[in-house]
Amino acid sequence: MTAARSIRGTAAAALAGALALTAAACSTPGSGADGKGGAAKDSAVVGIAYEPDSLSPLLGYGKDGNSKIFDGLLAFDGGMKLQPALAAELPKVSADGLTYTYRLRKGVTFSDGKPFTAKDVVYTYRTILDPKTNSASKGDLDALKDVKATGDDTVVFTLKYPYAAFAERTVLGIAPEHIAAGQDVNTGPFTTKPVGTGPYVLTKWSKGEKLSFTANEKYWGGAPKVKKFTMAIIKDDDVRATRLRSGDLDGAILPPNLAKGFQGESGRKTYEATSYDYRLVTLPTHHKVTGDTGIRRALDTAVDRQTMVDKILEGAGKPAYGPVPTDSEWFTKGTERRHDLAAAEKTLDAAGWKPGPDGIRVKNGVRASFPLWYLSGDKLRQDHALAYASDAKKAGIDVKTQAGTWEVIQPRMKTDAVLAGGGSPGDPDFDQYLLLKSSLGGDGFNNMAWYDNPAVDKALEQGRTTDDQAKRKAAYDTVQRELVKNPGYTFLTHIDHVYVVDDRWKGLSTQVEPHDHGLASGPWWNVEDWTPKGAGK
Repeated sequence: MTAARSIRGTAAAALAGALALTAAACSTPGSGADGKGGAAKDSAVVGIAYEPDSLSPLLGYGKDGNSKIFDGLLAFDGGMKLQPALAAELPKVSADGLTYTYRLRKGVTFSDGKPFTAKDVVYTYRTILDPKTNSASKGDLDALKDVKATGDDTVVFTLKYPYAAFAERTVLGIAPEHIAAGQDVNTGPFTTKPVGTGPYVLTKWSKGEKLSFTANEKYWGGAPKVKKFTMAIIKDDDVRATRLRSGDLDGAILPPNLAKGFQGESGRKTYEATSYDYRLVTLPTHHKVTGDTGIRRALDTAVDRQTMVDKILEGAGKPAYGPVPTDSEWFTKGTERRHDLAAAEKTLDAAGWKPGPDGIRVKNGVRASFPLWYLSGDKLRQDHALAYASDAKKAGIDVKTQAGTWEVIQPRMKTDAVLAGGGSPGDPDFDQYLLLKSSLGGDGFNNMAWYDNPAVDKALEQGRTTDDQAKRKAAYDTVQRELVKNPGYTFLTHIDHVYVVDDRWKGLSTQVEPHDHGLASGPWWNVEDWTPKGAGK
């Protein structure tokens, strides 16, 4: 899951960091007299909720594109269509789907002035596949057999099997061999002081506070008009809204109910981005209650998803029945689960969970009770967790909600439920394999529930190892139907991301977004293309 890139730390630390950054931003060169961090026409400060663990593409940073520091061979445009980036054109694919040939753009340099060549591409992909590299992208490239350079401007990828989504994997940023190869790939300075070919250069990373960028004036795509760009790391939703209100931020991602408070304000504009981002509850296989199929199926119908959409998301989203949104071509019709408390109770009765004296169900002396953790400061997760617990209680299941940091939550994930998030557009393999493959149980934030279903494992492999669309659709239909029979997660909602931004620039838009709505997403996905309003007049 992309939760692996979530922020860690306590709510107190978040508030302290936010206050420190408030003071810092007001004294930043280029700040206006009114205290706005982005008051200058050529600068912008935005508030985001997530911070990466590393800024190295060799460790997974920017694997979905839009990293600002790096470019991939390809990039997604506003409509999520692949376009050439460091490649001069889209790849040529062999008839058997096993060979992808990329011709590279000429005249591109890294931000240190060194030329970009095919050797950098080969180095990047081979390093990610190296067993010594702790890369979050390694599993994404399972299909890759080899990569080689043919001269300075051509790269040939050879696959083990036809993988329909391979081209989409090549939006991954390319690292400079002349810098990264001379240091430890997992801990070296390149992980925090990167050099790339992208539109921006990182000038400072204050962990837990902000990332500061300046425009790459020699960028092959043209020098950005926004010369200084700052991403303020603010975990707490309320603090982010307060800082936007005070003028300390030029834009921010906000929960729908907080964004609503800015509607109609002069000088600000709200952007809603559809997404694959879902909220779910993990139901760990290694817990006597959550690992019980009867409990899992009962919770699937006891939960009132539509009310969560209406009340928590203010309508900015849709009910989720699995990792695939209901409006996707990959969604399996007929797998919707409607809210039906009576059906949930019948499921529990049939599974041997009988009401106890206090109304909480019991089976073989085991009380239907389990903890549910959510991330401190995340209002959306908190609200989802509380609503879920309330719905479960009506069916006789006692869910005890608790807030914590990832340091507290992660060691408990094998047995304790978590209100988690995930989701990746582009291809159904991207998210489902990491979420559901049994062999990935316990692998960081992958398969957090330790879900183990042989039929799902087989279907995931079938969907991954063919480029036949009909066969792939059948495979992912099987996955979604199996999740109805034995849901290792209770999927709750798919969330539309809501952003509030000062209306000072032209060129803002949104893409279909993944769960990780930090650096790569939001109206700033293409900040290098923004222009100040009134420019050129």
